[in-house]
Amino acid sequence: MPFPSPDPGGAPPGPLHGITVLDCATLFAGPLAATVLGDFGADVIKIEHPSRPDPSRTHGPSRDGTGLWWKMLGRNKHTVTLDLSRARGARILLRLVREVDVLIENFRPGTLERWGLSPTALHAANPGLVIARVTGFGQFGPYAARPGFGTLAESMSGLAAVTGQPDGPPTLPPFGLADGVTALVTAAAVQTALYHRDVHGGGGQVVDLAIIEPLLTLLGPAPLAYDQLGTVPRRTGNRSAHNAPRNIYRTRDGGWVAVSTSAQTVAERVMRLVGHGEVVREPWFGSGAGRAAHADLLDSQVADWIGGRDRAEVLKAFEAADAAVSPVYDIADVFADPQYRALDTLTTVQDPELGPLRMQNVLFRLSATPGSIRWTGRPHGQDTDRVYGTRLGLTAAELDTLREERVI
Repeated sequence: MPFPSPDPGGAPPGPLHGITVLDCATLFAGPLAATVLGDFGADVIKIEHPSRPDPSRTHGPSRDGTGLWWKMLGRNKHTVTLDLSRARGARILLRLVREVDVLIENFRPGTLERWGLSPTALHAANPGLVIARVTGFGQFGPYAARPGFGTLAESMSGLAAVTGQPDGPPTLPPFGLADGVTALVTAAAVQTALYHRDVHGGGGQVVDLAIIEPLLTLLGPAPLAYDQLGTVPRRTGNRSAHNAPRNIYRTRDGGWVAVSTSAQTVAERVMRLVGHGEVVREPWFGSGAGRAAHADLLDSQVADWIGGRDRAEVLKAFEAADAAVSPVYDIADVFADPQYRALDTLTTVQDPELGPLRMQNVLFRLSATPGSIRWTGRPHGQDTDRVYGTRLGLTAAELDTLREERVI
């Protein structure tokens, strides 16, 4: 049964309407997966410790003491408090579990078991429950008990080793890439398990996601190449080992543009545009690997042409030639771009504390059942009484007792 929405606008139900999710995770991968599900209509109950809220509330920039990251990460979530390590708190969770479809957690392996909340106990309360366990290294193996964060995954997956300049050190992304990718995979895994349950008549099951794994899929053929050829990718800066020209180039007025030539026809258009159509007739130009082997030549030719023109002229010429180019944007440029404005990629949401906020919109557009941001991240524990009263029938006196015992 969905909760009354704190959104007075009454957005239409999304495609996951009727699915209820318990978000028991902290920081980024698990909570962001719950955010994605909430954006498309799931009722998400965010469970936080009574005295130690999700650290994402204080991570990153803030305005007037209010964390901005949380406003996005906590959107479309009902916020309640519960100390799962206390026996009474664990019993309350088991009662909640009977009413929901999904539980997302990222405690170290063995923690829920120690609290009497193992998958066996959770499935005894609700055989149809989908349990998503998001940890650094998975539920088993020699590293399972280690603390795990996205930074470690970016390092261990091989991503950092191939990122950076050839003569520079391995480079980490300046944002939570591994957490973000894991969140999207987790959301997909949860929906896959729900489909199996609801369409094929299966029961609940456990999703075991190690943050060190999803990035490996993004590395493309690197594992296969090592297995079959023994090759280890090296850092190539902004170049690609698979095609050329592909790089970041500086314009005459100090701007930067990115050029991609993954398709053969585009590579030919680019080289003709920059006045070097003769290279198109070279035998090596006919494959991405051949062009990559001649990246020094191609890069110098493209860089000379772009460097002699202002960015606006470069972009106009590439567009006229049907060649692939884009300006290198910072976040201010993203806000100003007409394509992003047309897509409403950064949409405006009203927040009771901070007023109108512009944040990332839902991830994709559905023609019949679109997602929506119904409300922004809410204060710690704001919905505790409403959720426990609606779902569990707890009285005001019972809630007062639980507060006195520091269970909520």
